[in-house]
Amino acid sequence: MSKRDYYEVLGVSKTASEDEIKKAFRKLARKYHPDMNRENPKEAEEKFKEANEAYEILSNAERRAQYDQFGHAAFDGSAGGGQGGFGGFGGFSGGGFGDIFDMFFGGQGGFGGSRRPGPERGSDLRYDLEIDFKEAAFGKETEISIPRTEECEVCHGSGAAPGTHPETCPQCKGAGQVQFAQNTPFGRMVNMKTCERCNGEGKIVHSPCKSCGGKGKKRAKRKISVKIPAGVDNGSRLRISGEGEAGMRGGPAGDLYVYIFVKPHKIFSREGTEVICEVPINFVQASLGDEIEVPTLDGKVKMKIPEGIQSGTILRLKNKGIPYLRGQGRGDQHVKIKVLTPQKLDEQQKQMLKDFAKATGESVNPEQKSWFKKIFNI
Repeated sequence: MSKRDYYEVLGVSKTASEDEIKKAFRKLARKYHPDMNRENPKEAEEKFKEANEAYEILSNAERRAQYDQFGHAAFDGSAGGGQGGFGGFGGFSGGGFGDIFDMFFGGQGGFGGSRRPGPERGSDLRYDLEIDFKEAAFGKETEISIPRTEECEVCHGSGAAPGTHPETCPQCKGAGQVQFAQNTPFGRMVNMKTCERCNGEGKIVHSPCKSCGGKGKKRAKRKISVKIPAGVDNGSRLRISGEGEAGMRGGPAGDLYVYIFVKPHKIFSREGTEVICEVPINFVQASLGDEIEVPTLDGKVKMKIPEGIQSGTILRLKNKGIPYLRGQGRGDQHVKIKVLTPQKLDEQQKQMLKDFAKATGESVNPEQKSWFKKIFNI
């Protein structure tokens, strides 16, 4: 059975803020908690799990960006050519479990500990980029489009309308948390919980910025120029500093990691910096030798075929391989010779071959004769 859309599960729009998503989840968690649904515990459990899964994705800015771009495929391995598409880092954020614990036991899990709100670095993002074989060899500069959370350009992240400023929360005095006492089997305990007046921000915005709705951040698609160095291969990773998700409370933005995936080439393959290709020749060229044109990454070059060459022989073209990723020079190109056997001969051509065999005095060539001797003397 196909999964429901995560936004539909939580009952929020695709433009919902982090707070709206959290409130929607908490409402569903209370509704479907096992203690509240004794008549249909199995159905409630399924609904609870579904809501928790949706929240784990949408409450994490990085995973939400992946989901917005690829849907459920971002997490089942079917996006990005089987490589995870716009993949993420780590695992689930674990936000669902933490919020449930807070919901029923209060504060930071009921064990106290004050955490003052301060600058927080934004999440890192990952982007999978597919390029051609030659682009991997020689490098390129390209532009990619990244969905991410950015600092509002109008209020510069404060959430307050231009000309106004946020006010320190009078209830928590800017701490973002307040203390509360709780009677437990172990005695009276003083714990901490998120300040309800400022939602843990430590500040209150009386005149919200119209551009971002007072959040200080906005979802946007940003075009970013990526310079791919010569010599990259499958799985190469490029780090672009400061191009990830926006930080919180004045914190720095995260980084963007671009993972490279190289399309297969019709002619060439590679092993490290070495390029390999197969070149067919006819039996006359193999017997008498020749000078032929061979494809390389730089275009066609001439190569001498020595007479009497055997099928499967590998010849080398120096410095025609992949440039070294870190350093000067290039690898080599290895040309594997494939001798083609003629087909659909006419009677005259067949007779010419018979005459050739007769002229050599051998019905079987000497090398093959030696091979048969080895076999039957075992």
